[in-house]
Amino acid sequence: MFAIIDIETCGGKFEYKRGRITEICILIHDGLQVVEKFSSLVNPECYISPLYTNITGITNEMVADAPKFHEIANTILQLTENRTFVAHNVSFDYNFIRDEFSALGHEYQREKLCTVKLSRKLIPGKKTYSLGPLCQSLGINNHARHRAEGDAVATAKLFDILLQIKNGSR
Repeated sequence: MFAIIDIETCGGKFEYKRGRITEICILIHDGLQVVEKFSSLVNPECYISPLYTNITGITNEMVADAPKFHEIANTILQLTENRTFVAHNVSFDYNFIRDEFSALGHEYQREKLCTVKLSRKLIPGKKTYSLGPLCQSLGINNHARHRAEGDAVATAKLFDILLQIKNGSR
């Protein structure tokens, strides 16, 4: 079982002592298909600068009444428990989530799988392995780029293709 995850943030460790999550989407994948979805805006408890609003479309007003990370932490723990944490550039998403749990006094550890690295191995020779251009080259549409659910769904479709290539059925 896999937990395919994408997050959006309001900046990194340069803007704040630690980065903050503004949106998360977790898709549970059983190795054949997505079987469960969790998606939520997250109140980062800090200001979202216009730079990040321009990238994601997520405003301070949108997250004002959204749950804070600690309010969805148990859901995230349960959904990712005993599952491989899958993301496109997995270190980015994983480290933000791990840091959020660390701030709550919890050590977060999951097995990780990076679809960037797997794509480079199974689909060599691409000009870029960035999510948008890679998905476009494979015919995967993403009408919600730089939003957690849109990018998670695109990553799940990419993951399906990678599994097919790995299994020799594509």
